[in-house]
Amino acid sequence: MPNPLDAAAVRAWCGLALEALGRERERIDAINVYPVADGDTGTNLYLTLESAARAVEAAFDGHASAGTAPGLADAIGAMAHGALIGARGNSGTIVAQLLRGMTEVLAADAAPADAGGAAETLRRALRRAAASTYEAVAHPVEGTVLTVATAAADAAERAAGTGDAAEVARAAHEGARSALRATPGQLAVLGRAGVVDAGGCGLVALLGALADALSGETSVTPVAVRADAPLPEAAGCEAATRAAADGCHNPDGPAFEVIYLLEAGDDAVARLRTRLDGLGDSLVVVGGDGLWNVHVHVDDAGAAVEAGIEAGRPYRIRITHFGGAGRVKEPAMAARAVVAVVPGAGLAGLCSEVGATPVAVRPGEPPASGELVQAIRQAHAREVMLLPNDPELRHTAAAAAEQARTEGVRVALIPTRSAVQGIAALAVHEPGRSFDEDVVAMTSAAGATRYAELAVAERQSWTMAGVCQAGDVLGLIDGDVAVIGSDLTVTATTVLDRMLSAGGEMVTLVLGAQAPPSLAERLERHVHERHLAVDTVVYDGGQHGAPLLIGVE
Repeated sequence: MPNPLDAAAVRAWCGLALEALGRERERIDAINVYPVADGDTGTNLYLTLESAARAVEAAFDGHASAGTAPGLADAIGAMAHGALIGARGNSGTIVAQLLRGMTEVLAADAAPADAGGAAETLRRALRRAAASTYEAVAHPVEGTVLTVATAAADAAERAAGTGDAAEVARAAHEGARSALRATPGQLAVLGRAGVVDAGGCGLVALLGALADALSGETSVTPVAVRADAPLPEAAGCEAATRAAADGCHNPDGPAFEVIYLLEAGDDAVARLRTRLDGLGDSLVVVGGDGLWNVHVHVDDAGAAVEAGIEAGRPYRIRITHFGGAGRVKEPAMAARAVVAVVPGAGLAGLCSEVGATPVAVRPGEPPASGELVQAIRQAHAREVMLLPNDPELRHTAAAAAEQARTEGVRVALIPTRSAVQGIAALAVHEPGRSFDEDVVAMTSAAGATRYAELAVAERQSWTMAGVCQAGDVLGLIDGDVAVIGSDLTVTATTVLDRMLSAGGEMVTLVLGAQAPPSLAERLERHVHERHLAVDTVVYDGGQHGAPLLIGVE
């Protein structure tokens, strides 16, 4: 018996979609040809849906604790928001926009009166979803996931007047499958490689899961990755990978993929689109209501991040090098790489400049182990140093390192507890020496760096330095509150004096987004006047929450 189009159906859809993409992930990765042959479309879609599923479960848990049940609008809204904040890659970003388009309709008509009404609502939702994907992409290309989404909406249109929502979903799935098989004839790079569009494959799996959730009947038929037949065996996937690599090498393509979440208004985002469109290609900007997910391929990753800073507040910044001076299916494996978790856009740019892969986060939004595993994969190295830069991430980072080791990557977890310890470790990183020697040197540099941060108290509380009031400036040294003050600069100088009383040769200052413009100059002058022979280096970290990070080596 078909299931109603309600919150429970959305929850089931998330679970089934995650299972389907888990089964298809490696096969979709293997045929990833367009827009960049970097072998991660299946993984990106899986991680995007994983974030969506977590958000839906959180919505159900929140309603359960309040003794209520979520409605359709609550569930689909949570799914779309989770996909938005967790979107990975070009394909994941487009799917996040597709879900947002569905939400616009399903949230407005959250309680269809009957089967016919539910079918009509789903038809309109799929049509809006397809249209919204074109709106998000700067330069739409046919033969991609956009074409598959449109075909699904067309098929749903034809079925809407003849059945219930389950039949509409099944028709959309079949329409998407047919369109997917035709993509090699629409996009030359797919035809040369002999494969269908990878993003379209993911959408077919997603729509199949929706049909299963509404019909109550589960299907596990593999998605065909070629125009003529599926490739169920690993050897077939490897053959597709080789064909994709031969057919999609582009030595003139941008070198970096840049993705970040952005808090900004509509006008600022419109200007950002124009600027990023001039910097690179594969531009996709999705979202709304002040929160956006930005995806672009560029040669100048720093300029792409700076454009986001000018538009609003970027965070969760991910910068991935495609490998070499061009786009290849399997980027050449580097001997060694560094992956670092950083709290701000400025530090993300700094990491990229020295060749590290940054995972930028905001306070209260720590990365999941899956995000760190993906960053390790995207580093494309046989040996990786992982810098968590936060004591709270120790277990998460350890889990990511263990997972990466099962995939054949040698991972060393450098026990950095602060971003300034990470900077110290990066400063002595030397790929030319042995892995073990490099690990020892980076660990020693981090351990020799005392760290501190300034924060503003949100409420009255007891600390190691006494009772603080809301609005007080707190100086934390090595994780414990050591100074309570009322002025940021005065508190910072007190913290510096305490740290330097035990000696030191180098002071590192990382300025946060809310740091006063004169703070760095005043602290540099204080160190120069009070502590002879101590050098100072200043970075614009851009982090939120902590106006200042301090390191003393």
